[in-house]
Amino acid sequence: MTGTSSRLLRLLSLLSSRPSWTADELAQRMEVTDRTVRRDIVRLRELGYDVESDPGRWGGYRMRPGHRQIPLVLDDEESLAVVVALREAAQTGVLGDDQAVLSALLKLRQLLPARVASQLGAMDDVFEHTARAGGLPLSPGLLACLATACRRGERLRLSYRDAHGTGSTRMVDPYRLVFTGNRWYFVARDVDRGVWRTFRADRVVRAEPTGQVMRVDDPPDAARFVAETLTGGYPLYAVVRVHVPFEQAMRAVPPPQGVHRPDGPDATIVELGGADAETLARRLVGLAVPLTVLGPAEVREAVRRRALALAESNS
Repeated sequence: MTGTSSRLLRLLSLLSSRPSWTADELAQRMEVTDRTVRRDIVRLRELGYDVESDPGRWGGYRMRPGHRQIPLVLDDEESLAVVVALREAAQTGVLGDDQAVLSALLKLRQLLPARVASQLGAMDDVFEHTARAGGLPLSPGLLACLATACRRGERLRLSYRDAHGTGSTRMVDPYRLVFTGNRWYFVARDVDRGVWRTFRADRVVRAEPTGQVMRVDDPPDAARFVAETLTGGYPLYAVVRVHVPFEQAMRAVPPPQGVHRPDGPDATIVELGGADAETLARRLVGLAVPLTVLGPAEVREAVRRRALALAESNS
């Protein structure tokens, strides 16, 4: 039989999951009687939770909006999902190399039920990661500061170190954070120069809020802006229609390597650069996805030649 404490936590979790429940619904979900539900509601009220109710058999129970926070209660699948996500964050550096991620992961793993810990252990045995591209450590605290400034539109005094290690301080109006699958980029308007810039977040030394809330006029498409910045400088660009959904196209050509836009539910337009037509053709054929070269003609012809040669060698 379920213990009283576990049952109360389960009841709190249910009450927080939707606006209202009838006594019968709660009883069925918890596999107890209506009388037990009513007794547990009384216990919750005694503990200080403001549970409202409507009279009658079909009356509903609900938590009063804005009341005290309900303890976080996760089932097995939710617990496993949270721990796996934290582990991936620690492995990939998506939240930086700060101790906060590892600390949270270790704490949660100690609290896992044995059955969930066993599932996670099985995953540990079979999951592997490729080496991560080099970069400077990125603190989740700094990442949170940049995200907060973007949300508030608050001007920042940014201390930044460029690729050569040269430091500078500039005033910026934050707009967006973009994760490319490899590292974070911070999109902001350089106040003094009056231009939009991308900053590698792991090269930000310090971000100091100024208290000035600024309105950002005519902002760029942040993801496209970062992609164009990272792929700039090629002598030749090709535009192709990849005949796969947007998400699959993003996996075939990661955002730092191309600029994407959906073309209906089952196709994506991708623009990517290369040294010459043959280099682009070799890369496009290597994607191993159905595609149509929209331009330029020299890339289309190079792809056609490569495809015909491939077909001929396998005839």
